[in-house]
Amino acid sequence: MELINRNFLATHCKRRNFLLGAGLITGLVVASQWHPVMAQTRFSGYPFSLGVASGDSLPDSVVLWTRLAPDPVNGGGMSPVNVPVQWQIARDENMTQVVQKGTVLATPELAHSVHVDVRGLEPDRWYWYQFKVGNEVSPKGRTRTAASPHSSIQKFNFAFASCQDWQNGFYTAYKHMAEEDLDLVVHLGDYIYEYGPRSGAPRQHIGPEIVTLSDYRNRYALYRTDVNLQAAHANFPWIFTWDDHEVDNNYANFIPEDNQSRQAFERRRANAYQAYYEHMPLRLSSLPKQSSMLLYRRLTFGDLAEFNVLDTRQYRTDQPCNDGLKPLCNAALDAAATMTGARQEGWLLRGLDKSKARWNIIAQQTMLGQFDFDARPDSQVFNVDQWDGYVAARNRLLSFFAQRRPSNPVVITGDIHSSWVHDLKADFNNPLSATVGTEFVGTSITSSFPTNSIAPVRAALSNNPHTKFFDGAYRGYVRCQLTRERWQTDYRVVSSILEENASISTLASFVVENGQPGAKTA
Repeated sequence: MELINRNFLATHCKRRNFLLGAGLITGLVVASQWHPVMAQTRFSGYPFSLGVASGDSLPDSVVLWTRLAPDPVNGGGMSPVNVPVQWQIARDENMTQVVQKGTVLATPELAHSVHVDVRGLEPDRWYWYQFKVGNEVSPKGRTRTAASPHSSIQKFNFAFASCQDWQNGFYTAYKHMAEEDLDLVVHLGDYIYEYGPRSGAPRQHIGPEIVTLSDYRNRYALYRTDVNLQAAHANFPWIFTWDDHEVDNNYANFIPEDNQSRQAFERRRANAYQAYYEHMPLRLSSLPKQSSMLLYRRLTFGDLAEFNVLDTRQYRTDQPCNDGLKPLCNAALDAAATMTGARQEGWLLRGLDKSKARWNIIAQQTMLGQFDFDARPDSQVFNVDQWDGYVAARNRLLSFFAQRRPSNPVVITGDIHSSWVHDLKADFNNPLSATVGTEFVGTSITSSFPTNSIAPVRAALSNNPHTKFFDGAYRGYVRCQLTRERWQTDYRVVSSILEENASISTLASFVVENGQPGAKTA
């Protein structure tokens, strides 16, 4: 297992200063005593083959990312040396008004990825950035800082996406997303899929199901070679969280889906978490410590929007009732069952209680709203991998909405490869109970929803009156336009995931009015 010694990196970074050039940054500049610093100027291919990205915007800071990978899907193609990478960030697209620049080391320990945490920027403005190594120059990226927490902003546009199985089809949705007028993109998980190749797929995974650190690195590199995904990364800052396929389908904490041993799965999870960090524009605070990684966090955009980004895989208890679609067993009602773990749950509720934002967004993975998949009135069937398998934990959150009344709680969700809108009820079993929030569930970029399940779900809608919308036929992303008085959600879908030039359209639109929880058709 190839892991970083976190303590070594921390002490080594204090001992030696690897920041070359100007700039108030705390970039990831870890280097190893075992590898010399070498300005590698000859590469077997273009070293910036995976593009550039930025993320986790603060009012004065943003994280810039790239990875040197001239041979991306075969280990990266880099020599085991530390390579200085120059970066700069400017106020204009032509990069003539450079405001900061510096040099950071790309190290073998992190697959020659770099994470530059640029500080001292102006709030609520666009910047452009670029990397250089030797004579090779990266594509330009565009990013945006957040508005100051106490500033009053009038509008904010973002999109969210999830579930982009490479083998299912093309990322045409990202081509269209890159052309949207957005301040931000939120990715809600299943950025990669761990499976081996599938016969007859429009494009293939390379190699069998991934387990080792090298496997995970190659899989991320494969996905990042997609030009449409690169375009969406280059045009906007992103916020990331994961779901299950970044590690193993339907895993829960240290419990895998299949019969892997605890020790083997810990190694696999550690490898997956490290590769995830290496390929996302995340701060040093998220650097994995063995098989653990701090990913839940809060990001604020003026007084208009605050994102509470959850991790509902790393800390959850095992799925009850042996997982799957079934009637609820007693374990699904257990007060000790948790999606988030007690510490994250407390952090979430405290943050919501203190928030001054007009719209309080919970960005998370699996469907929060209750849904009985059985259309028959005398029986019930639930998906216990979702919050339906963690009823007491969901009740605590929704009771908090009802009692403490945070301003306009809106949950955004991925995972289920289909589009839904839920009114979040104080008591889902009583349609007359108060609506305390709203949930928008986005479809996948490419991952499939079973065609033979669409009609049964539609038949079950009458038993779920709080569910205002469902579609399982289309793939795409969700666009959200926020003002002080109104939230509009547009379900943007592509005509096909099998056509690289597929068109985009709006399937449905919903609005939430300030102070009035629940969604209405736009």
